[in-house]
Amino acid sequence: SIMQLPKSNIPTTPLVSILVPCYNAAPWLNETLESALAQTYQNTEILLVDDGSTDSSLSIARSFEPRGVRVFTQLNSGAAAARNHALRHAQGDFIQYLDADDLLAPEKISQQLLRLYQDNKKAVLTGCWGRFSESIANTVFHSTNPLFHDLSPTRYLCAYASEDCMMHPAAWLIPRDVVQAAGTWNEKLSLNDDGEYFTRIVLQAERVLYCPNALSYYRSGLNQSLSNQRSSRHLESAYLALQLIVEHLLNYQNDPLTRQAAANLCQRFAYDYYPARPDLVNQALQQGKKLGGSKLRPLGGSSFHFVSHLLGWKMARWLQARTGKFPHASEVLIN
Repeated sequence: SIMQLPKSNIPTTPLVSILVPCYNAAPWLNETLESALAQTYQNTEILLVDDGSTDSSLSIARSFEPRGVRVFTQLNSGAAAARNHALRHAQGDFIQYLDADDLLAPEKISQQLLRLYQDNKKAVLTGCWGRFSESIANTVFHSTNPLFHDLSPTRYLCAYASEDCMMHPAAWLIPRDVVQAAGTWNEKLSLNDDGEYFTRIVLQAERVLYCPNALSYYRSGLNQSLSNQRSSRHLESAYLALQLIVEHLLNYQNDPLTRQAAANLCQRFAYDYYPARPDLVNQALQQGKKLGGSKLRPLGGSSFHFVSHLLGWKMARWLQARTGKFPHASEVLIN
């Protein structure tokens, strides 16, 4: 039976669209779609867009069609384009994104809908998420994540900028009107397209509501994962995403708090992508300086910080890239 949710200003049984962009995800796709079908909140539709996969992803997706999964195909155009394709066909009152290698806990959507129905504000919902590689039994959740709170849009994005958190796509549940107001995914972006998109989502809401019992699982450590790509094209995408996020934030609120957050974003970009693209790093550092500068330290282990103290963070990062002896920033991120 469909859970009844008592609020007059929202449909009592809203339809939730679960949107799955898929590219060469055959090893994980069965588990992902099973997690979508296992939701305790049953009034859902699942839309999968295959982005020109060259493995067996499409045939696996087709095998779920008798169970109600709607499958669409497109020439390889990127995850942002696949999500936009799914959005064009989605009928839901709420949107749930789910990458083809990630997972939802059975009560993820129901927990978030219940929370929303207790709050009259125009809100977007997020939940607790953690990283795993093989089995979700080994998922690592970080309760200290500064985004794991109810926050205003400004406070949420300042925490995102200053603590080097990421906005995991599957953690969100978003009302349709917020999705429409925020606009479509930017198809010029590959790396950090989610950061840029969810910045716009957050800025269309009155509040970000955190649901600790709404769990999702982020599969990390995959070599083919977009977040692990370091080609020049991907780094240019990350830089464009940085510029857009700063623009969105400062257009929404331009004061010392948000300028500090924007400067921190620029500084973090520099730490993450030196020495791969020194030109983009220098541009980001110059922009951060104009915004007032940042006191953020680079992420890394004790050995990295020892070398950084002696020789400077750029030399430490260069040595790291040459020798691989220091853990990369992405390995010690706060979730």
